[in-house]
Amino acid sequence: MPDAVSMTSNNLISAEKVNGTNVYNPAGEKLGTVDDIMIDKVSGRAIYAVMSFGGFLGMGEMHHPLPWATLKYDAAKSGYVVKLDKKMLEGAPTYDNDQDFIWTPDYGRKVDSYYNVPTYWM
Repeated sequence: MPDAVSMTSNNLISAEKVNGTNVYNPAGEKLGTVDDIMIDKVSGRAIYAVMSFGGFLGMGEMHHPLPWATLKYDAAKSGYVVKLDKKMLEGAPTYDNDQDFIWTPDYGRKVDSYYNVPTYWM
């Protein structure tokens, strides 16, 4: 009988391998790719996936923090599926990678509220 670690290791993935993973909507349209992961320093839990969206050849690309709970891994797509469409993403909280960006609790609450998930920020 396999030990507990080997039984669950297929569910674990390094952050390095998540970066660059495609993100799709339920219709199968590619929305963007995971560009980064925001991790709680104390619990070690992934809180947000930062998805790049739009732009051309890396220019004008915006970054959308998605609450981690909104992503569902789809093995058939080898990517994540979120219940969003491009129109909803166009109004979502973003930041430009070319500018200095400081993540604040108010910004995190704005992201959580937009996606209607329980807020991480107390």
